[in-house]
Amino acid sequence: MSQQRDQRGQQRDGRGEHDVHDPDGVRLQKVLAGAGMGSRRACEELIARGRVRVDGEVVTELGVRVDPATAQVEVDGMLLQLDTSKVYLAMNKPRGYLSAMSDPEGRLTLADILDDRTEQGVRLFHVGRLDVDTEGLILLTNDGDLAHRLQHPSFEVPRTYVAEVHGPVERGIGKRLRDGVELEDGLARADSFRLVDSAPGKAFVEVVLHEGRKHVVRRMLEEVGYPVIRLARTAIGPIQLGDLRPGVTRSLTREEVSTLRSAGPGSQPGARTPRPKGQRPVAKAPDRRGIQMVTGAARRTAASSKSTRAAKNAKAAKARGGQQRRQGGR
Repeated sequence: MSQQRDQRGQQRDGRGEHDVHDPDGVRLQKVLAGAGMGSRRACEELIARGRVRVDGEVVTELGVRVDPATAQVEVDGMLLQLDTSKVYLAMNKPRGYLSAMSDPEGRLTLADILDDRTEQGVRLFHVGRLDVDTEGLILLTNDGDLAHRLQHPSFEVPRTYVAEVHGPVERGIGKRLRDGVELEDGLARADSFRLVDSAPGKAFVEVVLHEGRKHVVRRMLEEVGYPVIRLARTAIGPIQLGDLRPGVTRSLTREEVSTLRSAGPGSQPGARTPRPKGQRPVAKAPDRRGIQMVTGAARRTAASSKSTRAAKNAKAAKARGGQQRRQGGR
């Protein structure tokens, strides 16, 4: 029994059968701090509480050193990105651009949007595709392993789309899409479906699915009687388009990259990205700038402004009425 306790203790301090300690490496707490997990002291607490794994082994000893270039470091099951040579970008692809880095026919591509400073010395490739008439979120990276994970069907990373269709949308369309519709290349099912907004003669619907067949969202909606007028991708796993303007890119945070690595079956689109209270994203109808994302707080602000304007108009009308009555009594 004492031998079993010794073995468990060795595994907890990272020096069991699989010794993760690298004498020439960097202290684990320093690696964690560099990955954005907090101050050095906060990272020491994470280690001491057994929340850190290195190459699958729980580490609680503060003296452990690791090689950031090769070690797989996890905090609470979330794999950290330690390789600083990797680039991760989110882009809002406008309509009219090919999901490619070059085109022999000279058409507009993603490379025409990327800043020269971003491209210099780094060969980026896009993760998945959006057809030329579809706008919205597309990821670019030089990390082949993550790109494979995000694109391979076995990892079931959800993708969220908002489509403009002719309205109104009949009840039961969501159930049909979730049950599956037969396409020429097989059955296609939506993970979820909801009506986002509606206006006379048109509607905006959100479709979430984890497969990436060509034009699958357009074909599914057309099959149930609602051809797409306009389409945008608003999320890939936990990464959201947010208020990123068409034709603009941004770097993903370390936390976003780590949550992407954890995305898969059962993950909820956008659920892992922390937001302030009241800032839950709500899809908005496409306008000339593309599909935008607004917040519940913004809607409340807009409603408040509308109420304020109505109150001012009513006060002005009352003042005009009083003035007219005074003039009539003269």
